Amino acid sequence: MSEEILINVTPPETRVAVIENGVLQELIIERSRSRGLVGNIYKGEVCRVLPGMQAAFVDIGLDRAAFLHLSDLCSRDLEKKGSENIEAYLHQGQHIVVQVVKDPLGTKGPRITTELSIPSRFQVYMPYSSNSGVSQRIECDEERTRLKTCLEAFRKQYKCGGFIARTAAECVEEAVLIADMTFLLKLWESISAKIAGAKTKEFIHKDLPLSIRTLRDLYKEGIERVRVDSRETYHRLIEFAEIFVPEIVPVVEHYTGEGPLFDIYNVEDEIQKALDRKVSLKSGGHLVFDQTESMTTVDVNTGGYVGGKNLEETIFKTNLEAAQTISRQLRLRNLGGIIIIDFIDMQSDDHKKQVLQALERCLEKDRAKTKITEVSILGLVEMTRKRTRESLEHILCEPCSACGGRGVLKTSESMCLEIFREIIREVRQYKVQKLLVLASNSVVEMLLDEEADMLAELESFLGVQIKFRAESEYNQEQYDVVLL
Repeated sequence: MSEEILINVTPPETRVAVIENGVLQELIIERSRSRGLVGNIYKGEVCRVLPGMQAAFVDIGLDRAAFLHLSDLCSRDLEKKGSENIEAYLHQGQHIVVQVVKDPLGTKGPRITTELSIPSRFQVYMPYSSNSGVSQRIECDEERTRLKTCLEAFRKQYKCGGFIARTAAECVEEAVLIADMTFLLKLWESISAKIAGAKTKEFIHKDLPLSIRTLRDLYKEGIERVRVDSRETYHRLIEFAEIFVPEIVPVVEHYTGEGPLFDIYNVEDEIQKALDRKVSLKSGGHLVFDQTESMTTVDVNTGGYVGGKNLEETIFKTNLEAAQTISRQLRLRNLGGIIIIDFIDMQSDDHKKQVLQALERCLEKDRAKTKITEVSILGLVEMTRKRTRESLEHILCEPCSACGGRGVLKTSESMCLEIFREIIREVRQYKVQKLLVLASNSVVEMLLDEEADMLAELESFLGVQIKFRAESEYNQEQYDVVLL
């Protein structure tokens, strides 16, 4: 399998695309005006404690207060007091150092923690922790033991906090790991000095920009190329790679072609498709994605696929293909939270098991943590996917000004009848003789054409004169009844 990373840089935004076998699998966008907050460290002030929710709101100097749950408090503090009451740890007006773990989503403020973590290429440093750990993605017991021994020896020697070995640390030489941990300790010393002199609601530390985080977090063995279309960013990446990840240097390329980098790989077309509600399958079936504030539903349909043998085989093959496509779309659209997948009902338990295994296997490539339940008797699969930033749709789109995000508009006929009811209401309330109705072109045309007889009856019944004026800027649901 070939894998490449594309980095498109312009002054207002940076976009990173992960390409596998020529197909877009993941897209990360960071805009200069609304750069993500995850990883940022602040000195905040507790503005409200909610015992009923075992949580608190903390003012960190942003438009919305950040949310801190009891479970996100530093493990060291929890172990000392051992209380399950948020009031034992926090009170209004208290100054605390926090780190953002989830960007603001919708109307919600950022989620924060007091368990600070500083990532590097191979490890994550937890200054307030007394334990070390190893990424669950490293499965070899011998390698896990080797890494844990190295981390613990370093921690005891320098009497510092805990480390977590990242997936990239697998099979890395001990000397390289020690150099990485030494760098983290120096970085933490710098951050600690800033914390000591920081004022309340002051920003303390920011994570690396997206382009450099890409090398730190996304690069892995087997990636053939990292192509970037900005000369300035290319030099920054090379400078970073030479110091921290020298093995990456040969694969980082500066793209100088005439056409846009993303166009070569059809990334722009794939982004547009990822905003569509319907996703076609190669077999002829299709998926329908419906994203709401609390959850996302995915409906699997056979569509035009009729199969070759029998109905059960057709359904099974459609569900298998859907499992693969769904896993890709979840990464590409960055859908998180609760996700309900409505697979086509299967009679065979073996088929259900195979479809579930296919979904789990495809999701192994996903960097976001996922959890999947069994197929229910209704053919539904419930799953969760960790969400730390806005979905692709929320980054690139806004609710429709006409329908308010519902995705539907009332018909012209419905609006005509609604206007009739409003006219009756106005006439009976104000005893007027003339009215002017302002509405969209389509509604006014229907009122004066198909509904002309009904309009004449209404004027006769109410004893009023009704005039109409089409407003080109009105959408189909907008109208005003003006008293003359």
